[in-house]
This record gives sequence, structure tokens and C-alpha cells, in this order.
Amino acid sequence: MILFPAIDLKDGKCVRLKHGDMATATIYNDDPAAQARAFEEQGFEWLHVVDLNGAFKGQSVNSAAVGAILKATKNPVQLGGGIRTLAQIEDWLERGLARVILGTVAVREPELVKEACKTFPGRIAVGIDAKGGKVAVEGWAEASELGVIELAKKFEGAGVAAIIYTDIDRDGVLSGINWDATIDLAEAVSIPVIASGGLASVADIVRMTMPDARRLEGAISGRALYDGRIDPAEALAILRGEGAEAEQ
Repeated sequence: MILFPAIDLKDGKCVRLKHGDMATATIYNDDPAAQARAFEEQGFEWLHVVDLNGAFKGQSVNSAAVGAILKATKNPVQLGGGIRTLAQIEDWLERGLARVILGTVAVREPELVKEACKTFPGRIAVGIDAKGGKVAVEGWAEASELGVIELAKKFEGAGVAAIIYTDIDRDGVLSGINWDATIDLAEAVSIPVIASGGLASVADIVRMTMPDARRLEGAISGRALYDGRIDPAEALAILRGEGAEAEQ
């Protein structure tokens, strides 16, 4: 079970949003590369990065910051936001990304995702961001009529490495992960699922260790880490099966 610390990039800085609204950005670090190093030093083994400007614009915007992050950490990095073509995917993987996350293009051009999975096996993740159970695209600015599980099932057998499922209504507001919807998704498909949106406290970390959550690959944490609501050492110990909380 992996806990993915998140670096969300806006205008080259490490920020967190509420409900995906760019106007609500709180800046946590002017130096994303330093933040990446800090997460590695705290014991995290992966890094989740989102180019927020890129997600809205439909092309990579924070490339320099992502490049600096890749140089600053030895941890594998997965990146989403504005990546829409095979050429862009190939470019990012050649620059050192472990995984590329495809969101809007997964709705608009599912065949491109399948082609990417064949071309770059094990290195393509699908980001499914939902509001009210329906998939949102273009940096969450547009809603679709597509259901979460309906979209996920399009990629069964395609070789998708993971699905990152975000409940937009909970993202950035520390209200707790939508475990019911996340586990329903994980049980509906064979693709590993990563929970995202709302991770708030150690209670959510403990919830990750429950039997019905063990189908998940892990969960993403942003604001709770930055605000100090979750202690990295304690959280990672729980996920390793150590500590009193893990035994409850």
C-alpha cells in the first residue's frame, strides 16, 4: 500500500486547491524541487505531481518545475495535467517520469490511451476525476455524462498501470476520502486503483489497511501532509503494519 505525497503545480509553485478551483490556491512551497527532496527524506517512495495550469490549458505549462523535481528526487514520479498526445507521453517518459497520467484524453480519445499502453507498457495511468459520480474533464472545468465505472471498464485488459480516482467534492477540503465510491470502483475493475481527494487524518491511513481497501494500490495525500495533520513517519509505519494504530 503506497502513500503518494502530492505536488500540485501552479505558476511554478507548489500549491493546493479546494474543489479544483484555481482561485483558491494556497502556496505551500515556492520551490517544488525542494519539496520533492523533503518528501523523499521523510521516507516516501513515490511522488504524485499535477500540472494544474496544464490541465486547464491542455498542454504542459510547468515543464521546468517538473524537470527540476525529476532531478531532485530518486523516487519514481507520476505526472498528470495537459498531456494529450503520444508524442507528449513519449517526451515525458524519456525525461524520466515513471508514469504519465491521462485524464481528459481518456474520455475524449480512449483509443489513444490503449495505444499508449501498448507502446509504453506499465507506464500509463488513467486519472478519473468525478463530481456527483460523473466524470469531469479539462482540469475539472467541464462535466460529462459518463459514469466513473463506465469509463474505467473501457480500459479493462488494455494494460493501464493504475486508475487514480479523485472525488472533486472532497479534494483539498480534508473531509476524508470517499471510501465507498473508491472501493466500489476497485471491486468493479481489475486495474489497481489509487484513492485521491480529501485524505484528512491518520484515520484515513488506518482505513487504507482494512481488508476491503487492500485491493487498492494506495492513496494520495496533499493538504493533510502540508498542514501537518498527518505525520509522515507515523503514516508510513501504519501502512507497514507497525504501531498501535495498525493493530486496532
